[in-house]
Amino acid sequence: MDLATLVDLTTGIALLSCVLAVVGVHVHAKGRAQRAALVDRLTAAGQVPYTGRRRHFRDLDRRLRRTRLGRQLELRLAATGLDVTPGEFFAAMLAVVAGLWLIGQETLAPFFGPILGLLGIGAAVQFLNWQRQKRIEKFINQLPELARILANATHAGLALRTAIGMAAEELEAPAGEELGKVANELALGVSMEDALDEMAKRLPSRELVVLVTTLVLSNRAGGQVVSALRNLTETLEERKETRREVRTQLSQVNMTSYAVPVLGIGSLFLMNGVRDGALDRMTGSPLGQAAVLIAFGLYAVGFILIRRLSRVDV
Repeated sequence: MDLATLVDLTTGIALLSCVLAVVGVHVHAKGRAQRAALVDRLTAAGQVPYTGRRRHFRDLDRRLRRTRLGRQLELRLAATGLDVTPGEFFAAMLAVVAGLWLIGQETLAPFFGPILGLLGIGAAVQFLNWQRQKRIEKFINQLPELARILANATHAGLALRTAIGMAAEELEAPAGEELGKVANELALGVSMEDALDEMAKRLPSRELVVLVTTLVLSNRAGGQVVSALRNLTETLEERKETRREVRTQLSQVNMTSYAVPVLGIGSLFLMNGVRDGALDRMTGSPLGQAAVLIAFGLYAVGFILIRRLSRVDV
């Protein structure tokens, strides 16, 4: 083989390698774009409902979903029913933390900036818990009607899968949304037990566990679904009234638990307003900083103790 032929062969191989590299990069970029679009549409198996609005912080959302913290945050958001992605919530939480940090640093003293920033994180977590509990309570109130619809549908001769789809169309959120997810999972081939267990994990409550257990056992053993659901409907109605009475009796105690830390933080603003610079001088020494930290710790302990003592499991 002469030198000219060797040069031509080397040049051809080099050009072919460049062409293959360009094609590979193009296919890789196209695949990443399709994957990103699929993640945005489905939002992790439909846990965040798609409403057609433009999603923000998509890059942050994709990176956050790959972490353990992002997956836990996604599950919490799915349980709340909020139309917010993990990236949007995380960005909003960072903005709140930064705002509280600046407010505490400018209006009180530089020492209070990090403390109010941590309070912002706690407030965000408490907001998610409140939204989740609120959705669970609303779902529990719909359980008697749900059991009644399932009982009537099965009594009319419909299969349990069809009855669940019918209940998803007739009931409002959150029961309609959750049953819609169950119906979609059943249509994809997921077993009845797994689909109902996933719903029970998203909205944990004793009433839902009893309903899920009744449906699973009846579907597995072929028992009297109609009579079991009708008896369960009466029981759920009684528990609904009992929970309402207990919640009414404990409403004042719950407000007290929130008033305790609010009064403590309000006293700091009052102290600094009466005598300008008092908090700067107080937190200028290690003893004053320790006293402030102990005071905040005692307020947190008081809040937790009041909430624990006022919790009544029905």
